[in-house]
Amino acid sequence: MVHVYNCHPFASQHIVAAEQEPGLVCCGGGALFVVSAGGCKIEAYELQREGCPLICRFSSMGSVLSLRHSAVGDYLVTIEEKNKATYLRAYTNWRYQAAEKTRVGVRLLGHLLRGSSFRGAPKEQMEIIEIPLFEPPLCMACCSLTGDLLVGCAKSLVVFSLKRQTLSEQLSVLDFERVLILHIQGWSPSQVAFCAGYIALQTELEVLVVKLTPRQKSSPAAEEHALLPEDIMTETSIDEDAEMTKDGFSPLHAQEDFFLFPKHQEMLGNEAQECGVSLVLEWTGMEAESRGDMSPVYVLFRRFAPDFFQGCSVEETRLHSLQLHPMFTGKQEEASISKGGEPTCMFVFFSLPNTGYMYSLKNTVELVSTYQYPEKTHQAVLSDQFLYIITRNALQCFTVRCSAVAARVDDPYIDTTMKACPPITMEVCALRIQLFIGCLTLTAPVSVCMCSVPPNWTGVHKPSSPTPTTSYRTTNCLCGGRSFSPRSVTG
Repeated sequence: MVHVYNCHPFASQHIVAAEQEPGLVCCGGGALFVVSAGGCKIEAYELQREGCPLICRFSSMGSVLSLRHSAVGDYLVTIEEKNKATYLRAYTNWRYQAAEKTRVGVRLLGHLLRGSSFRGAPKEQMEIIEIPLFEPPLCMACCSLTGDLLVGCAKSLVVFSLKRQTLSEQLSVLDFERVLILHIQGWSPSQVAFCAGYIALQTELEVLVVKLTPRQKSSPAAEEHALLPEDIMTETSIDEDAEMTKDGFSPLHAQEDFFLFPKHQEMLGNEAQECGVSLVLEWTGMEAESRGDMSPVYVLFRRFAPDFFQGCSVEETRLHSLQLHPMFTGKQEEASISKGGEPTCMFVFFSLPNTGYMYSLKNTVELVSTYQYPEKTHQAVLSDQFLYIITRNALQCFTVRCSAVAARVDDPYIDTTMKACPPITMEVCALRIQLFIGCLTLTAPVSVCMCSVPPNWTGVHKPSSPTPTTSYRTTNCLCGGRSFSPRSVTG
């Protein structure tokens, strides 16, 4: 038995100065994206080179409210505001902005410029794609395996498929196609996650995970019930309320003198169908007929009640850091990722201010780990080997059991006299607490922790490249601009 008394999971840290005070940060594709405090200028820094030099800078069409990067397709997607209206835009070929006075094209989704404008030599230019929506966008997420885009609105979720359109022998461009609308009744998501057909939704105190799977043939009775008009179902509910009032009872929604707190609730697998959240699919893409046999399967539902004993007020008790995390085994990783195959394991992580939860979703849905934080957290990021969280003045690192779950799925009989795997029920532990002043933001896959002081610079702590015994996926953390990379732990 080896006892580890102390561990420093970061190899090194570097600082990169930004010309203006940063407002938002995002990482992906080996680059750090910094949105200036004004919200209309985006700067990209290269994290793989010493000193993290500036790649390019470009202006957005509005004030950026939210920013995401997709490794597949290497595009940026933003939620922007201009003239009190909210827009969804995608920025493709942004690396061409490294050259000065490079052309920028603006077009609507699906409207590709053809003909004489693209004859001759291909034009190297950044494109801004306007993505129209029926409702203002609230949140968004990119699938790490396919590059597809999920947008959350007040009453619906919209899925856009990433396409590569060939315009000529020398030129192909990225585009999106709206393929699916999921209508939600009674839910307005504050955060969404999307990966390999799994869709996770989060409100202040509830989490729902569903998966799009081929529809199973239902019984005639079930089909007959499904064809009942919505107004009939509503009238039935009204009649029941009327009967309760007639008998001297008042329905819950009529009790205005009481404030009702929801109770803690956990529904796994088929039980999650009884959560009361209705999802109706509307296929809109060119392949809608072939995909029409898909249906949402409820995987997980979790509801929390405000806890007065957690050291947080009711207003502060809300979920954050929703994340879907796929994991592949060494045998299938390269082939599966390149072909868009199914991951070995899928995990979902979400967190309250004082507690984090990680569930395994494939095969058997179960709670793998619960993280008790020593103080209130603002954000958390899950990776294959570590969980990173930030508090007001610290960056903390915890162990995770993702690898153990994947190893046992890949080889259920892994425990032999020659080799063994830690049980997934083994307690997690904190590895390191790194102190900083005023941590504000943490992002993935390069974790960026932005500090409140000094006012006009950002530091990125980029790791050096040690030669560890065990290989760990690079994860960086920027604190006022510092980025960190996990270092292997041996004992």
